[in-house]
Amino acid sequence: MNPPAGAAAFLQSLGWGGADVLPLAGDASFRRYFRVADHGRSAILMDAPPPHEDPRPFIAVARWLTEQGFPAPAILGTDLDRGIVLLEDFGDARMRETVDAAPETLIRLYEAAVDILIRLRERPAGPWRAYDHDELHREAGLLVEWYCPAIGVAVDAEGYRAAWDAVFAHALADCPVTVLRDYHAENLMLVGGTDALGLLDFQDALAGHPAYDLVSLLQDARRDVEPALETAMLDRYRRSTGVSNDFDAAYHVLGAQRNAKIVGIFTRLWQRDGKPRYPALCPRVWTYLNRDLEHAALAPVKAWFDANVPPPLRGDPMVLAGR
Repeated sequence: MNPPAGAAAFLQSLGWGGADVLPLAGDASFRRYFRVADHGRSAILMDAPPPHEDPRPFIAVARWLTEQGFPAPAILGTDLDRGIVLLEDFGDARMRETVDAAPETLIRLYEAAVDILIRLRERPAGPWRAYDHDELHREAGLLVEWYCPAIGVAVDAEGYRAAWDAVFAHALADCPVTVLRDYHAENLMLVGGTDALGLLDFQDALAGHPAYDLVSLLQDARRDVEPALETAMLDRYRRSTGVSNDFDAAYHVLGAQRNAKIVGIFTRLWQRDGKPRYPALCPRVWTYLNRDLEHAALAPVKAWFDANVPPPLRGDPMVLAGR
């Protein structure tokens, strides 16, 4: 993985000329990342090449978070024409690997992650577009757009939309907050050898319901979160915020919506983008979705799933496509 064109001149202009540029893992998008190392100091080079990517939303959200006192990486330099950004380096210690390797850290790190969301809900949303009814529908629709055709199932698409229409009132916030939208253990970094958490992957932030990021954390598509841990962290959030019973309905409606979206996205990453590792994550996501569907607020959506995508068809789309 070679550095992007113009990277050498860009780094030279910022005082990093001659630094080593080492590839890091990419993600599900077109973005790539490199560590820039120079005589004991380091930074992260993000390559977000146009027209596929636009780094400006990331920069805007990072600066807003920093101004509000949240731990986003500092922006050290930008070349917007090339889609190149130099960022503060939070290191390699992700929350995911830390809690997996040292289970004794599990509770305190999840508490720290929940506490960031408690602080975030205390501030009005940043200047982002609304996480509104249309956006919720668009995302939920990815399941019938990608997953259902992949496994060869014809479904009632109009009924699917109507079922979500019946429940989305629970998911719309009266007082929107900044929703980071991909808030989970692989996007939280342990900074400076401490339990302090740093934020990553927030460029798609919207103004929406505070339950969304909480369910993103506690129904993590990439690692198992046991029901007991989910319950304990929900209780911590409730005690600290004093939310009403309506919050519980919002949490599960947004959990079901998010998990339906992820099943669709992971199927699309396999079929359209040639990334076959993602379908194997879908059974975990279905486990969360099945749990959410048991909430009374989701009765219309559960009825649709039971009629159109019954439990035997909820799993790894690559496996089910070959059944």
